[in-house]
Amino acid sequence: MKIDFEKTNGLVPVIIQDSTTLQVLMLGYMNQEAFEKTEKEGIVTFFSRSKNRLWTKGEESGNFLTVKNISIDCDQDTILIQALPKDTVCHTGSFSCFGGKESKGFIYELESKINDRIDLKTEGSYTYSLYQRGINKMAQKVGEEAVELVIEAKDSNDDLFKNEAADLMYHFLILLKAKKMTMEDIEDVLRKRA
Repeated sequence: MKIDFEKTNGLVPVIIQDSTTLQVLMLGYMNQEAFEKTEKEGIVTFFSRSKNRLWTKGEESGNFLTVKNISIDCDQDTILIQALPKDTVCHTGSFSCFGGKESKGFIYELESKINDRIDLKTEGSYTYSLYQRGINKMAQKVGEEAVELVIEAKDSNDDLFKNEAADLMYHFLILLKAKKMTMEDIEDVLRKRA
């Protein structure tokens, strides 16, 4: 991974994206030293133009950005970092420097929470208790929720329809976990069909 720091007078723009939802979180700048520190430590460090020094995001607030993936653009002068935010990213207290947390992409956050509840064997969790009951019970719940969604589709109560659709999606994600598959696997099938 070779970045052309010379082309941009030593600083390159860095776009930070939530690794789970893909929401853009912020823009910062890195020099070569900040980039190397970020790669080595796995925590995003910028070169602060206002402080004129390296600045690790979260060094004061504790809201660090844990690196999940680093990509360089085709001109080798812009970096895209997919990171897992510990909490809010913007100094204003907003989730992102571009606004609040968006619903788009939340399905991946939910999938991650479901996986954690199952992997960590979270006692008292409905998700984990359903998973423990086996594939037949999980598949049955997906079927029940699908039928309830069909019934609500025939009526005109949009709130009930949306709630049943959410229930179906939630149980579908549990079933995917049991089948050792992910939403990304399903998206890949749909993308190939397109």
